[in-house]
Amino acid sequence: MAKRVNIGMVGYKFMGRTHSNAYRQVCRFFDCPVEPVMKAVCGRNRAGVTQAAEQLGWESVETNWRKLVARPDIDVIDISTGNNTHAPIAIAAAKAGKHIFCEKPLAMNVAEAKKMVAAVEKAGVKHMINFNYRGVPAVVLAKQMIAEGRLGQIYHWRGTYLQDWIVDPEFPLVWRLEKRLAGAGALGDIGAHSIDLARYLVGEITEVVADMKTFIEKRPKLADAAGGLAAAKRSKAKGRVTVDDAAIFLTRFDNGAMGTFEASRFAPGRRNYNTFEISGSKGSLRFCFEQMNELEYFDNTAPAEVQGFTKILVTDGTVHPYFGAWWPGGHIIGYEHTFVHMVYEFLKALRGRKNPKPDFYDGLRNQIVLEAVEKSAKSRRWVKISIG
Repeated sequence: MAKRVNIGMVGYKFMGRTHSNAYRQVCRFFDCPVEPVMKAVCGRNRAGVTQAAEQLGWESVETNWRKLVARPDIDVIDISTGNNTHAPIAIAAAKAGKHIFCEKPLAMNVAEAKKMVAAVEKAGVKHMINFNYRGVPAVVLAKQMIAEGRLGQIYHWRGTYLQDWIVDPEFPLVWRLEKRLAGAGALGDIGAHSIDLARYLVGEITEVVADMKTFIEKRPKLADAAGGLAAAKRSKAKGRVTVDDAAIFLTRFDNGAMGTFEASRFAPGRRNYNTFEISGSKGSLRFCFEQMNELEYFDNTAPAEVQGFTKILVTDGTVHPYFGAWWPGGHIIGYEHTFVHMVYEFLKALRGRKNPKPDFYDGLRNQIVLEAVEKSAKSRRWVKISIG
């Protein structure tokens, strides 16, 4: 039987639920070198966290994350909280000798991210940032195809991540719309995913030029959790939105490729439209998360009479990443499975010498690009990024 590792998770809502499901499912489908035990979940509201623990399968609850970190029976701290709490929790966890699984973005800014990296380096603990789209089998297949040279020299990256959940001007001022809590808006929330995928698939970004926009500058205040969104919409009190609603930027890569990025939460009809297209001398790849089990490939070396984008159904467990643990070919998987795959990679690393990927170094590099985009949008100039 695999060795057990006790998990303590901070946060229990959207991301907390996805992580909880991953811990429950991973060893039921994968051959885990380490078995995660859902030891404790932490949240400020005792009634809420107690209900979540019962529903999601956690053994115990805490209402103070510092107490959770200090518990001798906890081996791993899972950070599923708001962005402004990532750094203090991660730094404290590292000092306590806990391994860390952290949601993205890594921090509020580069300075915080550097402190987090320094803390895990000093403590010698394993660390992972959960850019879960690296756990999509089609994305991993794209990585393999690029490494095999099937696209040849990479010329273009086109990344687009669109949502529409705040188009309504009466949608309230939730925490994701306040810079002091979120760090950034669409850029840091969803643009960070596109940046990570670009780095994973194409390479390091060396220069950016950007524009950012806030379309709705004031929104109804969310007075308290009990009032809820409906009450906020009825409220006449307004608060200022202090993050971007959309960001568009161009990039240059270290390998000579060019990149275009768009991140917006103001695209009606786009619920979670995370897409990329990569063009090279020998071919192209296209992916859209809303059809996450498919990858499109254009072979530019094929005879002209048979050229065209080919749809690859990435569900064959004998040749496609991760699918051997799931269902027969054609039986698709979904969003929640990406988290299972990332937890699996994390658990494997706990028994090895290397960090899982992506790790806090990837989180820091992502944060550096995010900060450069913001700097460029303010200065209206190209901003260079050191890749040293």
